[in-house]
Amino acid sequence: MSNSEQTIIDTILPKLEPLGLLVEDVTVVPAGKRRLVRVLVDRDVALETAVEESIEPVTLDEVTDATRVIDAELEASDVMGEQPYVLEVSSPGTDRPLTLPRHFARNVGRLVTVTLDDESKVAGRITRADAQTVQVTPEQGGKKAGAAVDAEPARLNYTSITGAKVQVEFTRGDDADAVGEDV
Repeated sequence: MSNSEQTIIDTILPKLEPLGLLVEDVTVVPAGKRRLVRVLVDRDVALETAVEESIEPVTLDEVTDATRVIDAELEASDVMGEQPYVLEVSSPGTDRPLTLPRHFARNVGRLVTVTLDDESKVAGRITRADAQTVQVTPEQGGKKAGAAVDAEPARLNYTSITGAKVQVEFTRGDDADAVGEDV
């Protein structure tokens, strides 16, 4: 991360905290005569206690509110200088790797694949996350290749995780409102 990107984070973060949001990432890239400023915001997750229930994703209204706050703060400060820029604010997508404890906590209930430092892989649903560990419970039976029948949940220390990704699901067996369900 460049100094200018860190300066942007330091400038806008205090204004996002009252909205319950934090800055996940900032990138500034040239776009012709302008610069494109991409800001990823996400819901702040407290890890004082373990998270065992899914957390609602950031809504479009919250992204809109964040965009207004960020735009006003960048305009009021001199952090962007005189060169024009285009501001793009969004939330992290499901393709973003899970690298911090708050990423795992935000994805409780989702199917993930985790790679460990011994190069082994653990696949299943995140069922619990705290500041030091994440619990991944393998899918029981089902149609997925390699699904365990009675596998025990794996409690993993973040220090042993070298990679983790959310697996995109279009339907879930226990989700009546899932996309693709007949109504």
